Amino acid sequence: MAIYNDFKNRFKLLASKNKHLVINTLSNIFTMRLIGNKTHGDLAEIGMAEFINQFMYDYKSIHVGKDLFRAKEHEEDIVIINEINKAEFPLSLKAYGDGPLQLSTDRHQKMFPFLEKQGKNIMDKKKIKKIFKSKEFSDFNSINVMPLIYNEGKKRCNIMIFDHKKASIKTCRIIYIGGKQKFDVKSKRVISGKGRAHPIFMFVDKNSNYICEIRYGGASANALQRGLWTHTKNAISYFDSLTNGWIDYSHNHTLVKLFSLALNSSEQGHQFANKILQKDIDRLKTL
Repeated sequence: MAIYNDFKNRFKLLASKNKHLVINTLSNIFTMRLIGNKTHGDLAEIGMAEFINQFMYDYKSIHVGKDLFRAKEHEEDIVIINEINKAEFPLSLKAYGDGPLQLSTDRHQKMFPFLEKQGKNIMDKKKIKKIFKSKEFSDFNSINVMPLIYNEGKKRCNIMIFDHKKASIKTCRIIYIGGKQKFDVKSKRVISGKGRAHPIFMFVDKNSNYICEIRYGGASANALQRGLWTHTKNAISYFDSLTNGWIDYSHNHTLVKLFSLALNSSEQGHQFANKILQKDIDRLKTL
């Protein structure tokens, strides 16, 4: 989508010219893992929404919130509005470790059942092209996901965008891999292995390089066993980094203390603190 591509280019430019702003915000977001393993994901939504409002002058963002989940048309977490032409688009925020990455839950369970009808070893280029143009795959190229990827051991992070268009163009084979099976790259065959609880359809390019996969989405499957997934390490050539590569981050222990104080202080205190924090943000803009 052109409007999303314009936003990505604008973000990438900001990250190249004002790297300290991105490092500061991402460090604060990943510090939230000290509070809880899942806390940083929810706070990333409001943190990045505010980042856009504070530092990307041509855009405004609105946090959709969990309460509006049932009314959501897409899997969005925030809505971004171009202040110049007033065009808007939804964006899903993901905070994942460096590895498997869910791009879509495929909540209507369309893709996997559709692929089952197409065969277990799809190699015909025309057929693959029809699959990507089918109504069952209509969401494949319209998923706007901004993944905040972190490597906690090395204290580094990256904002990596999966290139759906490149993935659809480069896919040369779609392979069904059942339970207790895996795909052997050398022999280019499905062989017995450790396997998994549920089957997948794996997408690979002409050199049998991994691109992405559709996981089973039946009644017995949980959130980790369904939808469209990829892998930040195995499919690195199908990602574009908005941070222009990996950046180092550090934990902000003062922020953890701030949260504990904020949870025990009044709204009057919060209002006073907000004014101080806004002054500091304005100071960061001038650096």
